Amino acid sequence: MSGRDRDGERGTDPESGTDPESGTDPESGTDPESGTDPESGTDPDHPRVRVLAAGGTIASEPGEDGAAPAKAGSELVDRVPELAGHADVSAESVASRPGFDMDVATVARLANAAGRAVDDGADGVVVTHGTDTLADTAFALAVGTDLPVPVVVTGSQRRFDEPGSDAPANLLTAVRAAADDRFAPGVAVAFDDELHPARDAVKRHTNALSTFGSPGKGPAATFTRAGVDIHRPLRPPDVSLPLSADADDVSVPLVSSGTGVGADGVERALSAGADGLVVEGTGLGNVTGELGDALVRAVDSVPVVVGTRCHAGPTEPVYGTRGGGVTLAEAGVLFAGDLPVHKARLALRLALAGGVPADRVFESFAP
Repeated sequence: MSGRDRDGERGTDPESGTDPESGTDPESGTDPESGTDPESGTDPDHPRVRVLAAGGTIASEPGEDGAAPAKAGSELVDRVPELAGHADVSAESVASRPGFDMDVATVARLANAAGRAVDDGADGVVVTHGTDTLADTAFALAVGTDLPVPVVVTGSQRRFDEPGSDAPANLLTAVRAAADDRFAPGVAVAFDDELHPARDAVKRHTNALSTFGSPGKGPAATFTRAGVDIHRPLRPPDVSLPLSADADDVSVPLVSSGTGVGADGVERALSAGADGLVVEGTGLGNVTGELGDALVRAVDSVPVVVGTRCHAGPTEPVYGTRGGGVTLAEAGVLFAGDLPVHKARLALRLALAGGVPADRVFESFAP
């Protein structure tokens, strides 16, 4: 019997098993040919991924005054039809900023949007972003959110309209990672067929397509057409920090050591009202004698964190004398461990804004 049965209830087609009026499977509610929900147009067997657009090269268009972010998140998704083979993708435009002009307030908006996406049923989140501070934003999301799904940050070195654009491939890799529950929970950077933990990822080259890496550690996963090879865990940070726009009002200058560097950078920073200092040291976390003396004085008034300008390896107090790591540590200077200095600066700003003791934060990054 088709149509409605004798009791007036809707019946099914005895050959296809579908509702003859709607054409759907009465148990799953899906179209048996396309496998989609006729109301939402989505495949219930596909993971749901939300793309949050924040601007950057991947969203930029050329103009008389130079390229600038212009594309909405939905436009990015529409440019890569292959995404539909891996997930049901929706998009939201959160911001339209170049990567070199990002602030914590915008990152906090991205975090809130990611939380809403999960509340709406998303199985993964992708953030599209400018590459200059992409690693900073990924790190801030890693320490400032606690979502049960993969959060993957990506971008491109070339616009969609440029020859050899890496935008489609990077967005596809990011969606594949976000749709894979083996990467949950965690925040990562997807670029050039690789996935890097947010804690480790750094931008290594100004314009090469393989710009992101995890120095000294390598990628967490590598994507191919056939699948994905997982090499190591995403290694989420061991510390949680409030992700608040208040951090934009916290002043943490970055001071670099090097041949002949004196105390003037520290003195200027303190005179201007710095709330803390991050120092790009040399080697294991050492500075010149004159700069070291200034840091020993500064630590009485503000937290001081020393990192290294080396691309890989942790800081470690080994040397005495003026400016040596042991001398600095004995005075109360903190060390960034294996955290790059730009991430150490961001962590200190978030900690100071949220009232989290700086020593507890940086103990978690010790080797």
